[in-house]
Amino acid sequence: MGKLKEVFTLDALGQADLIRRKEVTPLELVDEVIDNIERLNPALNAVVIPMFEIARKAAQESIPDGPFAGVPFLLKDLTAEYKGAPYTGGSAFLKGYISPRDTELVRRYKRAGLVTLGKTNSPEFGVGPVTQPRLYGPSRNPWNTGRTPGGSSGGSGAAVAAGLVAIAHSSDGGGSLRIPASCCGLVGLKPTRARNPAGPNYGELLGGLAAEHVLTRSVRDSAAALDATSGPDMGDPYWAPPADRPFLQAVKEPPGRLRIAFTDQSPLGTEVHPDCQAAVRDVAKLCEELGHHVEESSPQVNGSLLFDNFTSVLAAGTAFEILNSSRILGRKPTADDFEPLAWGVAERGNQMSASQYLLAVNYLQKLSRDVAHFFDSYDVLLTPTLGMPPVPIGSFLMGEDDDPIETRREMARFTPFTSLQNVTGQPALSLPLSWNSSGLPIGAHFVGRFGDELTLFRLAGQLEETRPWKDRWPKVSIFN
Repeated sequence: MGKLKEVFTLDALGQADLIRRKEVTPLELVDEVIDNIERLNPALNAVVIPMFEIARKAAQESIPDGPFAGVPFLLKDLTAEYKGAPYTGGSAFLKGYISPRDTELVRRYKRAGLVTLGKTNSPEFGVGPVTQPRLYGPSRNPWNTGRTPGGSSGGSGAAVAAGLVAIAHSSDGGGSLRIPASCCGLVGLKPTRARNPAGPNYGELLGGLAAEHVLTRSVRDSAAALDATSGPDMGDPYWAPPADRPFLQAVKEPPGRLRIAFTDQSPLGTEVHPDCQAAVRDVAKLCEELGHHVEESSPQVNGSLLFDNFTSVLAAGTAFEILNSSRILGRKPTADDFEPLAWGVAERGNQMSASQYLLAVNYLQKLSRDVAHFFDSYDVLLTPTLGMPPVPIGSFLMGEDDDPIETRREMARFTPFTSLQNVTGQPALSLPLSWNSSGLPIGAHFVGRFGDELTLFRLAGQLEETRPWKDRWPKVSIFN
């Protein structure tokens, strides 16, 4: 790797600083990342749509003077569209489609100075907590390539964990950003609902369940990226309450003495792996040692109703994605065009009446109000990010005759903690504070009040300083 080796130990803001000081050029970084992708991607299958010539051209042109000017970047191949580049949403049905325009979030990434080198792997339409679409095959976890990097942002997670880039776009409709953060040992924030815009293709994603942001290795990169992208777009149906100061500033501020509730029990009533329980109790103890008030408590949730109503909205959203893709292409969809899971979930959505859908939405909105009152007494809720460590490649594969809802139920045992914040719209952050005896990352999951990413960033900055992870690299990385 030569002189650039040290550059890639830095986070994205660190790389941008070197570029600003003219110690390295954007083109040099882009060419090095291309070499690293070509060398490591066969083992990871993280980058599925290369955009190398687009990146080299952008690196040689005038780059906007944003916080990440000249820094290499990857986009998840779901929701984010880049004008002139392929877009599939992980579905063979959309193969060959070329995006006619940038989505608003991509425009903001460009204004921040990020240089996009490609698109990362995603399950079909993001349905599922693992990344193994029929179109591209499975992405693999760089800590153990026999394990999943999570999903649906698994390609982005694997790429950042391996050091291919320091920052990559991700999205989260039920944990899809925080799941790979936990599986891959990364920082993963799901922002407050509507903190980042979804336009111009969507007013909201999955009825407000989904959000977009980035996966990073450092807390400050996540905060700086949110500073660069947050805020409403023209015509948005609603937006998050504005923060009273930059998110990056909060990372450097003392958090004060926070009231932290924690639990190692699944809100769905499912079993939680002992490694995940041990990790969250260890982090709770660490928070207490740092001077925070920590006690065992959690919102009261009917797990069965949460699963059923969340799945109803997800099913309607998946049916919409298939119908919308059909409209864009002008081609009628059939079961043969899609994987059994996405098609089966969509079929459940199509069988739902409008009144049944609104009943599900109304239940989730009522649940959101109930959970909000829990945060009258606490500043932060701490849980495991996942119910178990990263599962083996091939987990949750669904056959033609399998029940898609039962497959979803199996998936929920892996991810019992993450969907509640998609329902409530609260910000939630997974931090890489633990590894198990097998060397697999175990994420700690911090939930804040609606609109209060600042508290999460203050706490995360303290925890990163106390228990740093920046020098931990997986078996498959640019340094091995």
